[in-house]
Amino acid sequence: MKKMLSLAALFAALSYATPASAELKIGGDMSVRARAEVNADDPGNNTGDDLKLQYRLRLNGAADLGDGYFFKTMIMSENYAAAGYLDVNATGSENYALTASQIYFGRKTENCSYSVGRIPLNAMNNPIFDITLYPAQPLDCPVAWFNYDRLLGGNYSTKLGEGTLSTTLVVLDNSSTNVANGADLYNGLLNDGYAVDLAYTFTAGKVTIEPQVFAVLTNANVATAGAYAPTALATNVTPLTFGATVSAPVGSGKISGAAFYTSASEKNDAGAKTADYSGYLVRVKGESGPYMAWIDFNNTTNDNAAGAIVKDYTNTFVWAQYKYTAYKGAAGSLTLQPTLRYRASSTETAAGTEVDKSQLRGEFSATVTF
Repeated sequence: MKKMLSLAALFAALSYATPASAELKIGGDMSVRARAEVNADDPGNNTGDDLKLQYRLRLNGAADLGDGYFFKTMIMSENYAAAGYLDVNATGSENYALTASQIYFGRKTENCSYSVGRIPLNAMNNPIFDITLYPAQPLDCPVAWFNYDRLLGGNYSTKLGEGTLSTTLVVLDNSSTNVANGADLYNGLLNDGYAVDLAYTFTAGKVTIEPQVFAVLTNANVATAGAYAPTALATNVTPLTFGATVSAPVGSGKISGAAFYTSASEKNDAGAKTADYSGYLVRVKGESGPYMAWIDFNNTTNDNAAGAIVKDYTNTFVWAQYKYTAYKGAAGSLTLQPTLRYRASSTETAAGTEVDKSQLRGEFSATVTF
């Protein structure tokens, strides 16, 4: 017993003797959302309409360790693939399981910064990740919805000339199982999907310009359409995506544009073509006070298509929202946001069969930040 008391006294003394620990600041947001979906397919096979009632909780933690070192995290649910929203209509019994979605540390100085961990991508404002990972239908911000806007990796940014150079290395998937020689292009230790993102941001007068390259370095399962796009496009590919975003102030608002091009061409060890596609995405976006809207246009061509395989994908997406601040105080705020989202997609096979699909989503969200 005396030993336990002595040990407790020692820890108490050390707690007074050591420097003060970093203060962890906790904040976040909680929102409820009503979403009406209207779907249409041509020809036939309509998927029907639906009203979804959803909610989301996100907790943000940040700690300043001193001398520029920091730690950040975002805790939310990843059970439902819609940016952490849980659909209470699905089963009638909600179970919102929280997990560390983003979690990273790093250091920021006057001229450079770095971070390592599950780092955020800012995919809502940068479609280069969507066109790379979902080239068949890169609309409706799938990286934010289905990849939760984060990837495991590291980022390093530094001032270079008149701008800032940012370099990010990320891991896209874990495919470490060896493949027999001649069966595929990947084998050995570095089977995992690695990618590097290079961006340089500078200003010319009032115009901000950011050229960017996102290159998949090793074979990765990044182009599989899955449930989101009409059909699978390719697997085990190393696409290269490049383009730029440009933004400028207009009155009290801002207008921006983005254009990105992606392509991949793969052959197996026997010389047979396994993937050959290319596509582009163009975005025009405007912001003014509580209003924000953008329109995306995408076209992707699968040159490896034959017969009933989809050859051409043509997509248009529109997002428009109005954010009304009902209350704002020192401890938080309450905002109300109606949003309109419309996606029109068209596919055509090499044999000439066409399918058109569209989805209209009307949403109303109430969000409290704290």
